[in-house]
Amino acid sequence: MGFERDELMRILDLYGRMVAAGLWRDYAMDFGKDAANFSAFRRAAERPQARVEKRPSLRGKQGMWTLFGEAGQVLKRGHELAGILSPLERKLLKVVED
Repeated sequence: MGFERDELMRILDLYGRMVAAGLWRDYAMDFGKDAANFSAFRRAAERPQARVEKRPSLRGKQGMWTLFGEAGQVLKRGHELAGILSPLERKLLKVVED
């Protein structure tokens, strides 16, 4: 299980913009049998600030994409990657406005 090239490019583009804004410093990817995860960290020694999970087995139900917060809570689920990344992109817009 893994990410498609265009999916990974979209995630890494957002990651690069968050690094440039000083919000993230490190990332990790985990590829399991059932799911692929991309985790973004403020510091490498703490738990991820955000985690994007792709789980194709949920494609027909609530959607294969899930955005998890720092405490592991589900922030958003959906069928499209763009919709899942939108809360993170909104956070980036707030940083630019300040």
